[in-house]
Amino acid sequence: MRAAARWLLSGAMVFAGLSHLFWARREFQAQVPDVAAKVMDKDAVVVASGVAEIMLGASLVVLPGSRRTLGAVLAAFFVAVFPGNIEQYVKRRDGFGLDTDAKRLTRLFFQPLLVAWALWATRPPRG
Repeated sequence: MRAAARWLLSGAMVFAGLSHLFWARREFQAQVPDVAAKVMDKDAVVVASGVAEIMLGASLVVLPGSRRTLGAVLAAFFVAVFPGNIEQYVKRRDGFGLDTDAKRLTRLFFQPLLVAWALWATRPPRG
């Protein structure tokens, strides 16, 4: 079950990373916090995070000896991007069909699930 969860997470991360680079760049720019945009262009943040997602996703399946570390890094990544989700809610920025306060608020509750998924799927088997 953990292996399937890890492969699914890997595929989701690679897909999300590719979407950062190609078809959803503008949508992701709505999630870049203003403070990050003061340091780096919003598009550059989106591209960098997309590359990171592709690398993390691929690493989950090609680096089996590093799974636990990768799980912690991926969980930290999900925590690091959470302020963008909060800012999207607070500043009422539309993106990915999140065009109401209720939808944007609901999305916030999924981030802890992603953290838990990353940690659980990369935990070594018992026994």
